[in-house]
Amino acid sequence: MPGCRPVGSSELQKKAAERLLPAAADRGVGVFVNLPLEKARLMHIVQDRPLPDFAQEFEALSWAQFFLKWVIAHPAVTCVLCGTSDPDHMSDNLGAMRGPLPDEAMRRRMVRHMETIPGFDTIGTMPWYPSKDALYHGQIKQAQSLASARLAD
Repeated sequence: MPGCRPVGSSELQKKAAERLLPAAADRGVGVFVNLPLEKARLMHIVQDRPLPDFAQEFEALSWAQFFLKWVIAHPAVTCVLCGTSDPDHMSDNLGAMRGPLPDEAMRRRMVRHMETIPGFDTIGTMPWYPSKDALYHGQIKQAQSLASARLAD
């Protein structure tokens, strides 16, 4: 019986894209991609940058839609689980479900473009939810510390 496997995957987690996703597809296992915007870190590195012109080809109107369409377009992905505390962000995220999805060649082009943006290669070392810790009164740092402690065990 097919199962379901949640993964925390985004563009930068290439091992998931290269190994886990094809294996899930081969076995008929659904994949839920959790936090595809990398805890707001992807949005942070692209802030104040214009979308590339080629985003028009798959009707991405924002960076969030650009990233979400990249994830949704993978044939093994069953569901994308976004989180936000901002209703405007939620509406923007929903826009990723409109229009065409990028094909595999376009998805590769999207990654090549992201690899030219400073900070993309070190995004995993950035703090979670950049510039928002004060808003959440230290909860982000506390959650990050707890997660690190669990990984160390």
